[in-house]
Formats: sequence, structure tokens, C-alpha cells
Amino acid sequence: MAEEKPAKVEEEGPSEAAPPHPEAVKDVEEEKTAIVPAPEEKPDDSKALVAVEKVEDSSTEKGSGSNDRDAALARVATEKRLSLIKAWEENEKVKAENKAIKKISSISAWEKSKKADVEAELKKKEEELEKKKAEYAEQVKNKLALIHKQAEEKRAIAEAKRGEEALKAEEKAAKYRATGLAPKKIFGFF
Repeated sequence: MAEEKPAKVEEEGPSEAAPPHPEAVKDVEEEKTAIVPAPEEKPDDSKALVAVEKVEDSSTEKGSGSNDRDAALARVATEKRLSLIKAWEENEKVKAENKAIKKISSISAWEKSKKADVEAELKKKEEELEKKKAEYAEQVKNKLALIHKQAEEKRAIAEAKRGEEALKAEEKAAKYRATGLAPKKIFGFF
């Protein structure tokens, strides 16, 4: 494809040299700058344009003014092509940068949402654990209260039994005093 375009430029080259009118030359020059190849084919086209210009210089010997004009046109065409390439390059860089920024922002948003999900799950688990802890603490308090109640009951029973035994001992002592007999067992280990 790149070789076909230079051939077309060469065909237009002799027609440019043919018109003697300056207006026609200007029109052809505008067409020549309009035929500048796309930025995608930049290396091949720059070589082809230089080759065409050299052919024109050798075939048309109109004088130094024509050569200067052709050289100036070639410089303008080259500068235009280079500026288009530079603009394309900058555009591509900006596109790549914007794409990267967009991707990074979407990744950040994804990260934030995942963190929020995990934190919500953690908070839910903590609430469940707190609820279980409170329930367990309630059960433990109930058990402690039940144990305390049973201990109080046992103490009360022990106190009552001690009172009864003390009362029995007093009654027996009164009986022994009244009868004048001594108890058979004073202490259980004799």
C-alpha cells in the first residue's frame, strides 16, 4: 500500500511542472499538501516524498527560485506531517493516561466496596458475638444466682439443724440435771 501512494505522487509530479500559470501552480501545491499520507504510514511516506521531490528537481530545471520554492514546500509538508504525528502521539498518550486513570479509579471503587462489605460482615459478626456474650453472661449470672440461692437454703437448713440440735442438747442436759444421771457418752471418741 505504501508503494502505491508514491507512484500516484510521481504521476502528479509532471503535471505540476506543466502549467505555467502561478494560480494553477498554487492549486497543485495545495493538492500536493492535501495528499500528505496518513500518520500510520509515516516512515515509508517520508522517504517516498523525498524521492519524488528529487525527481522533480532533476526533471524541472526552472531555476533557483523554483528549487527554493519546492524545498520550502517540502519543508512545510514535512513539518505538517511531523506536527500531525506529534499531535497523534500526544492524543494517544492522553487516551492511554485517561484509560489508566479510569481503570485505577474503578479499581479503587471496587476496593472500597469490598472493604465496606468485609467491614459490614465483621460488624455483624461482632454484634452476633456481643449478643451471644450477653446471653452467656445472663446465663452465668442466673447460674450464680441459683447457686447463691441454693447455698442460702443450705445455710438456713444447717442453721436450723444446729438450732434444733442445740435445743435437743439443752433439753437432754435439763433432763440429766433433773434425773441426776450423767450422760453415757460425753464425747463420741471415748
